[in-house]
Amino acid sequence: MWRDTKFLWLLFAAVVVGIFEFLSLAHIRLPPLIDLPFFLIFILLVGHDTLWHGLKALLTFNFKSINALMLIAVGGAFYLGKYEEAAVVIVLYTLAEKLEDLGIEKSQSALSALLQKMPKVVFLKNLPQPVPIQAVKVGDILLVKPGEMIGLDGKIVTGSSYVDESTITGEPIPKDKFAGDFVYAGTLNKQGYLEVEVLKASQDTTFAKIKELTFKATKVKAPTQKFIETFSQYYTPTIILLALLWVIVPVLFWHQPFDIWLARALALIVIACPCALVISTPVSIYSAIGNASKRGALIKGGRYLEAIGQIKAIALDKTRTLTYGRPIVSDILPFGQHSKEQLLECAAGIEIFSEHPLAQSIVEAAKKDHLSLHTVENFKSIVGKGAQADCLVCEDKHHCIGKLPFILEEHPVPQEIIEEVDALQKQGKTSVVIATHQEVEGIIALTDEMRPESLSLIKGLKALGIIPVMLTGDHLSPATVIAQQLGITEVYAELLPDDKAKKVQELIQKYRVVAMVGDGVNDAPALALSNVGITIGSLGSDTAIEAASIVILHDRLDSIPFLVKLGRKAIRTIQFNTSLAIIIKLIFILLAFMGIANLALAIFADVGVTLIVILISLRLLNWKE
Repeated sequence: MWRDTKFLWLLFAAVVVGIFEFLSLAHIRLPPLIDLPFFLIFILLVGHDTLWHGLKALLTFNFKSINALMLIAVGGAFYLGKYEEAAVVIVLYTLAEKLEDLGIEKSQSALSALLQKMPKVVFLKNLPQPVPIQAVKVGDILLVKPGEMIGLDGKIVTGSSYVDESTITGEPIPKDKFAGDFVYAGTLNKQGYLEVEVLKASQDTTFAKIKELTFKATKVKAPTQKFIETFSQYYTPTIILLALLWVIVPVLFWHQPFDIWLARALALIVIACPCALVISTPVSIYSAIGNASKRGALIKGGRYLEAIGQIKAIALDKTRTLTYGRPIVSDILPFGQHSKEQLLECAAGIEIFSEHPLAQSIVEAAKKDHLSLHTVENFKSIVGKGAQADCLVCEDKHHCIGKLPFILEEHPVPQEIIEEVDALQKQGKTSVVIATHQEVEGIIALTDEMRPESLSLIKGLKALGIIPVMLTGDHLSPATVIAQQLGITEVYAELLPDDKAKKVQELIQKYRVVAMVGDGVNDAPALALSNVGITIGSLGSDTAIEAASIVILHDRLDSIPFLVKLGRKAIRTIQFNTSLAIIIKLIFILLAFMGIANLALAIFADVGVTLIVILISLRLLNWKE
């Protein structure tokens, strides 16, 4: 913001016109020969775009345009010789507009950058040279090496691996993939060599749909209709018509002096000049956005401030939003004569050689408790299943560690162990079983760690009458467990990006105004389609940050209820300012018709009310709950 040349120029301009305005109140003004040209040039430099668009609006009878109202305000002030007031109005309005636009100038840039990372060429089976991705046909066989990004949606025909699908599902734990399993474009092959049969052309992939939905939704999202725009369609032409009649009727029918009634008609226009109406909304929005910024929340425009204050329901992603998105050891269940410490030491000693996220979590748990990892040899990783190794500390050297189906392939497992794994699964936990030739030594369960502020977030939303809804790409079981702990009753799981977007549309039809909170590329379409999308700056992907309407720059999700209250307060302030301005204008218009109004009253009705609503609006800068 502070590096923006136009913004700095507008700040300087605001200080300059403010000084001249205070001097004019003390009857200190520039010499007449300098006064008019100085402020005319100043106003044209600052507000030439606004005045030009206002002129075009008037010429096309588009009286709902705020630019047209600004032109009337400036023209009325110039007619009265109050050049300082004209400059104050145009500078404040232009500054407010600039501040509102700063957050959205780089829209869509992150998604474009992500698309640049997608592979442009791929290797096909039986072809020595790479092929442009657009030339690949359905049915071709892709060759995907470890560490490479998968270029197109398809089905594995040869090989096994685990694939990071976080760009599509948002889930942090890579999925084990075998022959016959489906893989998505834009996901990362973490380990094994794969041959993939292409099922969709490049323009039809799931990743391509994310791009299309995000761009389309951002384009069609309309700003909230402000009351002032609707009111001005009737207010401004009515005042202009009354002013014309006030000149025409007395002059033509009563043969009154033209100059006198022209002056009275211009006074009426100045009295009715909608400066306060025009200025109050952007100043209120800027003040509230500034308040939010001080609290670590970037709101990308007034439309989103108003939207957050009107939401009736909020859709929340689970992983990396309500939870941290990283597995942690939650249960250590030893069997036989083994202790928890011995079980974790042995498991960590084996898993230290594995790159799998679950294995790394087990190692981290052991190190956190300052345990001595067992020494092992002959380590062997079985992709998608687990690992084998010989422990040099335990009495029975041979060990297998991994998912229950893998252990069942290698060793007999008592029914009570199977039942325990099932019970843990129902709790939304992932089980790792450790076994030897002689026995099952134990089970280590892992779960996604919930963010500590998630509970206060949900409580705060419910206190405001807002309905929380969980949308997640994760399985139903762990999603339900987290939802129950938080008190969320509406849960939709196993959703792909387009599913999330459709669900947000359904929620909008049901609740009218809906927010979406998410962090990943997979959340971008839903964030863009919602009335107001929210993401976390430190955790959200670049694409989610660009698609979102509000970015929380710290990790405190429970600041969202405050933003809702701030949005509601801003709406109330705008409504109060608008009502106050209209009532005072109507009073002075009535006085004008009664012949009581004069230029002094006109200036008060114009500049005085404008200053009042600005002062009221600026209170939002330091508003607290």
